[in-house]
Amino acid sequence: MLDVLVIGAGPAGLFMAVTLGQAGLAVQGVAPHAPTRPWPNTYGIWADELEDLGLTQFLSHRWKDCVVHVRDRTLPLHRDYGLIDKDRLQSHWLDQMAQHHTHWHQGMVTQVDHTPTHSSVTLDGGETLTARLVLDATGHQAALVQRPATDAIAYQAAYGIVGRFSSPPIQPNQMVLMDYRDDHLSAAERRAPPTFLYAMDLGDNIYFMEETSLAHHPAISMDVLERRLYQRLHHRGVQVTEKHHVERCLFPMNLPLPRLDQPVVGFGGAASMVHPASGYMFGALLRRGPAMAEAIAHSIKANSTSTQVAQAAWQALWPQQRLRKHYLYRFGLENLMAFDAPQLNQFFKTFFSLDTPDWSGFLADTMTLPELVRAMLGLFSQAPNPVRWGLMRSVATHGQWLKQAFF
Repeated sequence: MLDVLVIGAGPAGLFMAVTLGQAGLAVQGVAPHAPTRPWPNTYGIWADELEDLGLTQFLSHRWKDCVVHVRDRTLPLHRDYGLIDKDRLQSHWLDQMAQHHTHWHQGMVTQVDHTPTHSSVTLDGGETLTARLVLDATGHQAALVQRPATDAIAYQAAYGIVGRFSSPPIQPNQMVLMDYRDDHLSAAERRAPPTFLYAMDLGDNIYFMEETSLAHHPAISMDVLERRLYQRLHHRGVQVTEKHHVERCLFPMNLPLPRLDQPVVGFGGAASMVHPASGYMFGALLRRGPAMAEAIAHSIKANSTSTQVAQAAWQALWPQQRLRKHYLYRFGLENLMAFDAPQLNQFFKTFFSLDTPDWSGFLADTMTLPELVRAMLGLFSQAPNPVRWGLMRSVATHGQWLKQAFF
């Protein structure tokens, strides 16, 4: 019998298979495709997050010139940003899995049954696998993890192009985290939900240009994002001359937390690990996975029941302080979605004027709860009145998130 069966072969699944194997557990995986299938999306991350983990060798690009553009100002961030070399990182994890003899089964899960000692997973081909613990890493539309139903999901959506352009669409050697300037839009379009540009110079006259909606319910359509990206480029006299890759991203920002008493454990999108206010998750996978793997290994080696192993894993992933921070971020998300374009420009001008440890810790979810509260109060004290009024109104309309954070 296996110690852990991992469902899903994306970054979250591969990383947990590796980390659990390094903890001395017998691990196998299940996915409808081979774990060698290339990952489709671009993964950006702040370079210092990988420095803290000793993983900067897995950056394909690193930018020192990182900026945010709001309507009336360009804000230099004085912090390096990087792009994950996803092919190299995937190959590294596959090599490590081979060292731990981690076998991957190809198929879809059709049934899972639980007993006090193990779980049995049946695949569409009829094969049955048993393990002390089943870990679901199948993404936001989880295969097995259960969560409360809701019809108010806000999505981050993005349409991007990797290619060559008639002239540099951004400053050479630069990374643009956010460009909220909207002078390319009509007056009517400016009253619609705002979007921003996320862009990178990839070298050799190749750029990644992506029009992004921070969060909206319902999701901003890909057609709107594509049209706005071309409008932005045209307004600056830039044309697309070569398309090397088109990226379409759509993921939920505010999925309810899963039930933390269920026998299947989630990780990644299946466990609602996306940052509700920023959309970041990759760094969280790398930071939070080892503690979860350690808790699972300790519980299994102590001959705990399967229920106890699952509870230890959920507790390691979602301890009380992290839950409280999550609710504060949910409050922040509701504010951002309620702001119009002028308020968003004012908000981000204030946000990125905070001390770097405050805004960087907020984006990465690396601050303690008291540090997070202090940073949020500091932002409120420095924000212009329209942003303050919006935040105060939100206390009345979305105060339930504050109650869950503090009571």
